[in-house]
Amino acid sequence: MTFEEAKVYAAEHVGNRPSYPGRLSGKIAVVTGGAQGFGFGIAQALIREGAEVVIANRGEKQGQAAVKELGDHSFFAQCDVSVPESVENLMIQAVEHFGGIDLFVSNAGVLKAGSLHDMTPENFEQVTKINYNGYFLCAKYASEIMKAEYEADPNRWYDIVQINSKSGLVGSKANFAYAGGKFGGIGLTQSFALELVSWQIKVNSVCPGNYYDGPLWSDPVKGLFVQYLNAGKVPGAKTVEDVKEYYLSKSPIRRGCTPEDVAKAIFYCVEQTFETGQAIPVTGGQTMLN
Repeated sequence: MTFEEAKVYAAEHVGNRPSYPGRLSGKIAVVTGGAQGFGFGIAQALIREGAEVVIANRGEKQGQAAVKELGDHSFFAQCDVSVPESVENLMIQAVEHFGGIDLFVSNAGVLKAGSLHDMTPENFEQVTKINYNGYFLCAKYASEIMKAEYEADPNRWYDIVQINSKSGLVGSKANFAYAGGKFGGIGLTQSFALELVSWQIKVNSVCPGNYYDGPLWSDPVKGLFVQYLNAGKVPGAKTVEDVKEYYLSKSPIRRGCTPEDVAKAIFYCVEQTFETGQAIPVTGGQTMLN
């Protein structure tokens, strides 16, 4: 199936969604970076609420393991979100397997902390390609499928949700590559929202606080606790526990963000038909909008 054929096929099958119990009954979702961390937890929550979910992940072994755990309402598609052909193929596979796309969750991301002095151009480019360019590519190709579906059934709404970060709302010391891409992502969200609303495609960003229990933070070799300790991001910190305590103290609700917290914000984005172009904080009060 070509991409053009996928658009036609999705349009022809837009009224033929399966119905399962839950808030997202009849929805077909794609979650990039869906094999671990926030992405996997989001996928679990979507399936629990009645959606069928394509798990897009760069690593095949990890992706297949995730689908095995998630069960029959999931499907794995290998994808590198920084490569246009790979993203286009992801949309084709989603349509071939489930028949269309109603909700696209752009979650895939990487983080490489470091000072301006230490950050290499190569690392900066890698972070930007995945976190910023990757979101553009996902929105570009997902919206084409959704436009075709809208033309076939103008009564339906569609959603693109970027998993952004609190670092997209406030600057982040020694973490500018990540924060810069996330700030830019909110600019993309607002601009995409203005352009795509004519096809009833809502575009929003969800900005989570820190998910301390996930691999992004807790990996003992390359997790953020270790990266931030080594980068001197937390003054006076001598251990990983010092870094963790510093971050816990910054939130009035003294815990980390969870995938379930993020999923609730995604449900809001989908269910609310009078909201688009927003950046929704889920930070336990650490970051508050002015």
